[in-house]
Amino acid sequence: FFFQAEDGIRDTSVTGVQTCALPICGTVLWRDDRCRVVLVAERDYPGYCRVIWNAHVREMTDLNEEDRRHCMHVVFAVERALRDQLNPDKMNLASFGNMAPHVHWHVIARTRDDAHFPQSIWGTREREPPNAFSDGDRLKLQNALAAALGNCLHSATKRTPP
Repeated sequence: FFFQAEDGIRDTSVTGVQTCALPICGTVLWRDDRCRVVLVAERDYPGYCRVIWNAHVREMTDLNEEDRRHCMHVVFAVERALRDQLNPDKMNLASFGNMAPHVHWHVIARTRDDAHFPQSIWGTREREPPNAFSDGDRLKLQNALAAALGNCLHSATKRTPP
């Protein structure tokens, strides 16, 4: 089972700025005018989300201070929602951008028996994970995460006047 992308392949829904056209490869759980949260379609990692900045920006330090705070607020909200829903053994947060030079964060719930633990999910596969999520489990997780993020991030969408 893999989630279908909300708009087919690429998300260019924010107008007025050069937007990120990274493949979604998952389901958009939450968005505002600055960023969006995608539940990644990754069979072995049901608790894998990306926080993707909408405007094309290469580095976190290219964002102004308010936008950096907003981005990290969203990253931490995603981490909290995943922890609350999945009770993982460990959370991984990563921002590389070597393959896609665009500000985005990987927020990944990890368990000791996942396919790569204790290595990164991009490392050598260690084992077959024992507990696959069913389609129904994934849909429940998707809905729970979307609701949690909507509740947590509602106030984050309101900008402070300059």
